[in-house]
Amino acid sequence: MYLAPMQRIYLDNAATTAVSDEVLTEMLPYFKEKFGNASTIYSFGRESRLAVEKARKTIATWMNCKPGEIFFTSCGTESSNTAIQGAIRDLGCTRIITSPIEHHATLHTVQFLNKTAAVKVDYVLLTENGQVNLVHLEELLSSSTEPTLVTLMHANNEVGNLLPLVTVATLCEKYKAYFHTDAVQTVAHYAFDLQQVKIHFLSASGHKFHGPKGNGFLYINQEISIQPYLHGGSQERTMRAGTENVPGIVGLAKALDLAMQNLAHDSNYIASLKNYFKEKILALPGVSLNGDTENGLYTVLNVAFPKNEKTEALSMSLDIQGVCVSGGSACSSGAEGGSHVIKGIYPELTCVPIRFSFSKYNTKEEIDQVLEKISRLIC
Repeated sequence: MYLAPMQRIYLDNAATTAVSDEVLTEMLPYFKEKFGNASTIYSFGRESRLAVEKARKTIATWMNCKPGEIFFTSCGTESSNTAIQGAIRDLGCTRIITSPIEHHATLHTVQFLNKTAAVKVDYVLLTENGQVNLVHLEELLSSSTEPTLVTLMHANNEVGNLLPLVTVATLCEKYKAYFHTDAVQTVAHYAFDLQQVKIHFLSASGHKFHGPKGNGFLYINQEISIQPYLHGGSQERTMRAGTENVPGIVGLAKALDLAMQNLAHDSNYIASLKNYFKEKILALPGVSLNGDTENGLYTVLNVAFPKNEKTEALSMSLDIQGVCVSGGSACSSGAEGGSHVIKGIYPELTCVPIRFSFSKYNTKEEIDQVLEKISRLIC
């Protein structure tokens, strides 16, 4: 007997997103017809170089910065590593202020520098819903005059908490600290104005907004200068060695361009799906939410299910039912010990956290199907 394949419902868009048709169409010529190495001087290479620089200008326009402040990387993790290690090595920072619920791209880099370079690390306290305690942040900044890097993510990838970016940037400027923000979850989902907000480093990754995997960028404020993280070539104005991924760079810029052109419509639509799901899921017995539900990403909802034999394997059960969700960060899936973010905010939490994250390609009909499956699995 033939069984039709189960329709998959994808609600893990904070992990990665589907490449849009428009982005794929934009990329395709650079795999075949326009395949030249962007570092060569003949016509094939110049054609690719032109595409790279056009992409850089597109990104700079939407971020309101100079094209020369945008450097292409392989991902947000590389961008954050470049920024953090550059601040220690080249800007003379001897102290880092961060939070215990940062992405591991930040936390593991900070821990590495603490061990190998004797860099002092201070962890800012969190509020009861996981927001950065701004009073404690200022206390840390004012407590020492040693060169300091503050590295705090713009939005938490598991619970969706949004950092008050302008406030933190202002505090860093007041106390003459360098500021790096991991904006992987927010670039293309919010408008940025890097001329108005004093940020020294900003990390982004294209696959979070319907661009290709393996491409990101690092914004480096023109007032500072660091040495390359990767050596061996003069690409990216000697800042990042390695042959440019021209199709990926083109796709990254196209994805950002599309996202920003449609930001008002898409953000309202996605928020409506999240709010609908939120209302319905909270009607289930014992269910609550993790994180700051009033000041968080419109794309992410982290749900706390009461811990019992039905919910402990809920994400796996949903997968069997054709629903893709996450128990934490995709970068940490399969790791033992549970979510460091949830533990960092709720040390005594006994619930089962599941992250649902939404995109413009989801539908209300899908949400209803997921709600029905969850109700059937846990009730």
